[in-house]
Amino acid sequence: MEKWFQFKELDLLAIIITATGIYLAVIIFTRIAGKRSFSKMSSFDFAMTVAVGSMIATTVLSKSVSLWNGIIGLGAVYILQISVALLRRYKVVKKVVDNSPLLLMDGRKILHENLKKARVSEEDLRSKLREANVIRLKEVRAVIFEATGDISVMHTEDENEELENWLMEDVDR
Repeated sequence: MEKWFQFKELDLLAIIITATGIYLAVIIFTRIAGKRSFSKMSSFDFAMTVAVGSMIATTVLSKSVSLWNGIIGLGAVYILQISVALLRRYKVVKKVVDNSPLLLMDGRKILHENLKKARVSEEDLRSKLREANVIRLKEVRAVIFEATGDISVMHTEDENEELENWLMEDVDR
Protein backbone atom coordinates (compact mmCIF):
# COMPACT_ATOMS: atom_id res chain seq x y z
CA MET A 1 0.00 0.00 0.00
CA GLU A 2 2.91 2.31 0.68
CA LYS A 3 4.03 2.19 -2.99
CA TRP A 4 0.72 3.74 -4.10
CA PHE A 5 1.69 7.07 -2.58
CA GLN A 6 5.40 7.10 -3.44
CA PHE A 7 6.83 9.71 -5.75
CA LYS A 8 10.11 11.31 -6.69
CA GLU A 9 10.53 14.86 -7.99
CA LEU A 10 12.22 13.58 -11.16
CA ASP A 11 9.28 11.20 -11.74
CA LEU A 12 6.83 14.11 -11.44
CA LEU A 13 8.76 16.14 -14.02
CA ALA A 14 8.86 13.12 -16.35
CA ILE A 15 5.08 12.63 -15.99
CA ILE A 16 4.34 16.29 -16.73
CA ILE A 17 6.64 16.28 -19.78
CA THR A 18 5.17 12.98 -21.01
CA ALA A 19 1.58 14.19 -20.50
CA THR A 20 2.35 17.39 -22.41
CA GLY A 21 4.07 15.48 -25.21
CA ILE A 22 1.29 12.91 -25.59
CA TYR A 23 -1.36 15.66 -25.50
CA LEU A 24 0.34 17.65 -28.25
CA ALA A 25 1.05 14.52 -30.31
CA VAL A 26 -2.62 13.50 -30.24
CA ILE A 27 -3.67 16.98 -31.42
CA ILE A 28 -1.06 17.00 -34.21
CA PHE A 29 -1.84 13.48 -35.43
CA THR A 30 -5.57 14.16 -35.32
CA ARG A 31 -5.09 17.34 -37.35
CA ILE A 32 -2.97 15.43 -39.91
CA ALA A 33 -5.44 12.54 -40.15
CA GLY A 34 -8.30 14.96 -40.67
CA LYS A 35 -11.62 15.74 -39.08
CA ARG A 36 -13.30 12.58 -40.26
CA SER A 37 -11.07 10.57 -37.92
CA PHE A 38 -13.15 11.54 -34.92
CA SER A 39 -16.41 12.95 -36.11
CA LYS A 40 -18.23 15.17 -33.61
CA MET A 41 -15.05 15.92 -31.64
CA SER A 42 -12.45 18.58 -32.15
CA SER A 43 -8.83 17.48 -31.88
CA PHE A 44 -8.83 19.48 -28.65
CA ASP A 45 -11.65 17.35 -27.19
CA PHE A 46 -10.26 14.10 -28.55
CA ALA A 47 -6.80 14.69 -27.05
CA MET A 48 -8.37 15.19 -23.64
CA THR A 49 -10.55 12.09 -23.93
CA VAL A 50 -7.70 9.84 -25.00
CA ALA A 51 -5.23 11.23 -22.47
CA VAL A 52 -7.60 10.85 -19.53
CA GLY A 53 -8.64 7.34 -20.59
CA SER A 54 -5.06 6.28 -21.09
CA MET A 55 -3.91 7.64 -17.74
CA ILE A 56 -6.75 6.00 -15.90
CA ALA A 57 -6.04 2.65 -17.56
CA THR A 58 -2.30 2.88 -16.99
CA THR A 59 -2.67 3.91 -13.36
CA VAL A 60 -5.18 1.17 -12.65
CA LEU A 61 -3.51 -1.64 -14.61
CA SER A 62 0.22 -0.94 -14.44
CA LYS A 63 2.18 -2.04 -11.40
CA SER A 64 4.99 0.37 -12.28
CA VAL A 65 2.80 3.50 -12.00
CA SER A 66 1.82 4.61 -8.53
CA LEU A 67 -1.56 6.14 -7.77
CA TRP A 68 0.16 9.41 -6.96
CA ASN A 69 1.95 9.44 -10.34
CA GLY A 70 -1.37 8.79 -12.09
CA ILE A 71 -3.04 11.63 -10.19
CA ILE A 72 -0.19 14.02 -11.05
CA GLY A 73 -0.36 13.01 -14.73
CA LEU A 74 -4.12 13.43 -14.78
CA GLY A 75 -3.78 16.83 -13.12
CA ALA A 76 -1.20 17.86 -15.74
CA VAL A 77 -3.59 16.92 -18.56
CA TYR A 78 -6.44 18.88 -16.97
CA ILE A 79 -4.16 21.90 -16.48
CA LEU A 80 -3.17 21.62 -20.16
CA GLN A 81 -6.85 21.43 -21.14
CA ILE A 82 -7.73 24.53 -19.12
CA SER A 83 -4.66 26.39 -20.42
CA VAL A 84 -5.44 25.57 -24.04
CA ALA A 85 -9.10 26.55 -23.48
CA LEU A 86 -7.96 29.95 -22.21
CA LEU A 87 -5.35 30.36 -24.95
CA ARG A 88 -7.92 29.53 -27.66
CA ARG A 89 -9.06 33.13 -27.34
CA TYR A 90 -6.00 34.01 -29.45
CA LYS A 91 -6.45 33.37 -33.18
CA VAL A 92 -3.02 31.73 -33.58
CA VAL A 93 -3.74 29.13 -30.87
CA LYS A 94 -7.31 28.62 -32.07
CA LYS A 95 -6.06 27.93 -35.59
CA VAL A 96 -3.59 25.30 -34.33
CA VAL A 97 -5.98 23.56 -31.94
CA ASP A 98 -9.38 23.83 -33.63
CA ASN A 99 -10.62 22.71 -37.00
CA SER A 100 -12.15 25.31 -39.30
CA PRO A 101 -15.32 24.79 -41.30
CA LEU A 102 -14.58 24.21 -44.98
CA LEU A 103 -16.79 25.17 -47.93
CA LEU A 104 -17.54 22.14 -50.13
CA MET A 105 -20.09 23.74 -52.45
CA ASP A 106 -20.55 27.39 -53.27
CA GLY A 107 -24.06 27.48 -54.68
CA ARG A 108 -24.19 24.86 -57.43
CA LYS A 109 -20.39 24.79 -57.80
CA ILE A 110 -18.64 21.79 -56.24
CA LEU A 111 -15.22 22.75 -54.84
CA HIS A 112 -13.24 19.61 -55.73
CA GLU A 113 -10.01 20.76 -54.02
CA ASN A 114 -11.90 21.26 -50.76
CA LEU A 115 -13.54 17.83 -51.12
CA LYS A 116 -10.02 16.37 -51.31
CA LYS A 117 -8.85 18.37 -48.27
CA ALA A 118 -11.83 17.14 -46.26
CA ARG A 119 -11.53 13.59 -47.61
CA VAL A 120 -15.16 13.71 -48.69
CA SER A 121 -16.20 11.93 -51.88
CA GLU A 122 -18.79 13.19 -54.34
CA GLU A 123 -20.90 10.21 -53.23
CA ASP A 124 -20.78 11.48 -49.63
CA LEU A 125 -21.74 14.93 -50.85
CA ARG A 126 -24.70 13.63 -52.89
CA SER A 127 -25.83 11.61 -49.88
CA LYS A 128 -25.83 14.70 -47.66
CA LEU A 129 -27.74 16.69 -50.27
CA ARG A 130 -30.38 13.95 -50.39
CA GLU A 131 -30.55 13.82 -46.57
CA ALA A 132 -31.22 17.58 -46.61
CA ASN A 133 -34.07 16.99 -49.09
CA VAL A 134 -32.40 18.96 -51.86
CA ILE A 135 -34.15 18.07 -55.10
CA ARG A 136 -32.44 20.61 -57.39
CA LEU A 137 -28.86 21.86 -57.22
CA LYS A 138 -30.12 25.40 -57.83
CA GLU A 139 -31.60 25.24 -54.27
CA VAL A 140 -28.12 24.91 -52.73
CA ARG A 141 -26.55 28.08 -51.34
CA ALA A 142 -23.62 26.38 -49.58
CA VAL A 143 -22.44 23.01 -48.29
CA ILE A 144 -20.02 23.21 -45.38
CA PHE A 145 -17.82 20.58 -43.80
CA GLU A 146 -18.13 21.64 -40.16
CA ALA A 147 -15.38 21.63 -37.53
CA THR A 148 -17.06 18.58 -35.95
CA GLY A 149 -16.93 16.55 -39.17
CA ASP A 150 -20.64 17.05 -39.89
CA ILE A 151 -21.75 18.31 -43.28
CA SER A 152 -24.26 21.19 -43.28
CA VAL A 153 -26.40 21.88 -46.33
CA MET A 154 -27.75 25.40 -46.59
CA HIS A 155 -30.55 25.54 -49.14
CA THR A 156 -33.80 27.24 -50.04
CA GLU A 157 -36.49 26.85 -52.65
CA ASP A 158 -36.46 30.59 -53.35
CA GLU A 159 -33.84 31.19 -56.07
CA ASN A 160 -33.52 34.87 -55.14
CA GLU A 161 -32.88 34.29 -51.45
CA GLU A 162 -29.25 34.95 -50.54
CA LEU A 163 -27.13 33.48 -47.79
CA GLU A 164 -26.27 35.94 -45.02
CA ASN A 165 -22.53 36.71 -44.83
CA TRP A 166 -22.50 36.31 -41.05
CA LEU A 167 -23.18 32.56 -41.42
CA MET A 168 -20.05 32.17 -43.56
CA GLU A 169 -17.60 34.31 -41.53
CA ASP A 170 -15.39 31.51 -40.18
CA VAL A 171 -15.66 29.18 -43.19
CA ASP A 172 -12.48 28.45 -45.16
CA ARG A 173 -12.99 28.82 -48.87
